[in-house]
Amino acid sequence: MRLENKSIVVTGASSGMGKAIVELFAKEGANVVAVARRKERLEALAASLEGAAGKVIPFVGDVSKKEDNEAMLELAVKEFGRLDVLLNNAGIMDDMSPVGDVTDERYEQVFKVNVYGPMCAMRKAVQIFREQGNGGSIVNVASVGGMRTCAGAVYCASKAALISMTKNTAYMYIPDGIRCNAIAPGGITTEISTSMGQPNMAGYGRLQGILNCSPKPGEAEQIATAALFLASDDSSYVSGDVLVVDGGWIAG
Repeated sequence: MRLENKSIVVTGASSGMGKAIVELFAKEGANVVAVARRKERLEALAASLEGAAGKVIPFVGDVSKKEDNEAMLELAVKEFGRLDVLLNNAGIMDDMSPVGDVTDERYEQVFKVNVYGPMCAMRKAVQIFREQGNGGSIVNVASVGGMRTCAGAVYCASKAALISMTKNTAYMYIPDGIRCNAIAPGGITTEISTSMGQPNMAGYGRLQGILNCSPKPGEAEQIATAALFLASDDSSYVSGDVLVVDGGWIAG
């Protein structure tokens, strides 16, 4: 098992990529704190994995809140004795608006979840890793939207910020043995589009040429296997990398 006895926190765990990641990690021996806002889904996920090699503990929390980010990591240390991996998966879409149509409300909502939340969690995780004294790993789920224009201005900016923070963290903490990497999914079959609401038709129309070039959507399990590589010791010499998982969409 590639994650045997590792203590891992996964956000956005109640559906989609987060759920697939928790399922795979638990089967690979990890003890996981599964974080999301939907209590019923988290409890169902934990129950479905009761026979897995690793243990899953649900944590109902909102990643846009500093106190929840800190509490989920403290719970992992309390329950499992340490923290080995933080996986920031939770994220939301914008409404495809170009910058001239962005509202303050949408900007604040997207950046709180996609940037502020991961930053709070990373800050706390780094402190824990340094206290433990033998490294650790952070995996951030970004997006090809942080590298190419395939969504609105706010979403793309938030994911670009997360990629930049990933690279900065990787470099800054080399002396501490702390690794930090990102995954940049392309179009994946998940529920993230439900956070979009009614799309901005001007922005959505402009993006059709790009969106139509995307291959068929990938599956959440394909992101989970990428996350497994970055969370495990198989990637022990990989840090500051952005692993693109998009079926070749942005290769051209």
